[in-house]
Amino acid sequence: MIEQRSENLAKYADYCSLHFENDQFIVINKQANINFHSEDGGFGVVVAAEKALGCKLYSVHRLDKMTSGLLLLAKSSQIAAQLAALFATHQIQKYYLAVSDQKPKKKQGLIKGGMEKSRRSMWKLTKNNNNLAMTQFFSYPLEEGKRLFVIKPHSGKTHQIRVALKSLGSAICGDPLYAEKSLQTQRYDRGYLHAYQLDFLFNKEAFSFKLLPQFGGLFRSDRCLSQLQSIGPVAELAWPKI
Repeated sequence: MIEQRSENLAKYADYCSLHFENDQFIVINKQANINFHSEDGGFGVVVAAEKALGCKLYSVHRLDKMTSGLLLLAKSSQIAAQLAALFATHQIQKYYLAVSDQKPKKKQGLIKGGMEKSRRSMWKLTKNNNNLAMTQFFSYPLEEGKRLFVIKPHSGKTHQIRVALKSLGSAICGDPLYAEKSLQTQRYDRGYLHAYQLDFLFNKEAFSFKLLPQFGGLFRSDRCLSQLQSIGPVAELAWPKI
């Protein structure tokens, strides 16, 4: 049984890998450029995780196709409901990493606005409070004019981080929708957004998961890794007030 499980995990390594598991939920490392939901005749990362682990799993939050990193999946509908409630009430703290090749309008702060559907499956940020999105961020210099962003979304709207950085004039490198340059997806080896850390309290037990990006030349560069080390624990940063 253990051998079969190991074979299954290896078989679906292009989709995800197991980061943590207990009786209630798992945390996986979703690979970049993998769909969350099954579509176009292929299965998504949740189905891949089910096949790899041989059990039914329930999603409680999602990651965009281009986004890699930590994804929490419940092992029962009851646990899923509890975890989803924690997400809905902002009791699960999420931290992301991103890289842009465009200088932001400001180096740190709060991006706040309404999310509204635009064209070509895109969203845009508005000045009203309908479908309100709030995103806290810090940015740090990298090589060749690029900047590393450490991001804490207070809400969980579709494309929220991608739209927020676009509004700063710093679309994410390799973003096929929001980057202005037409050859973004050819210039970069991935979309540079990564779910870096999850912190929460569940059934009176504290959990904290952190995972460095494992793919992407900019994420894996010595300058980026050194910058992350110098930043230290991201939860302890003086995050801009909501």
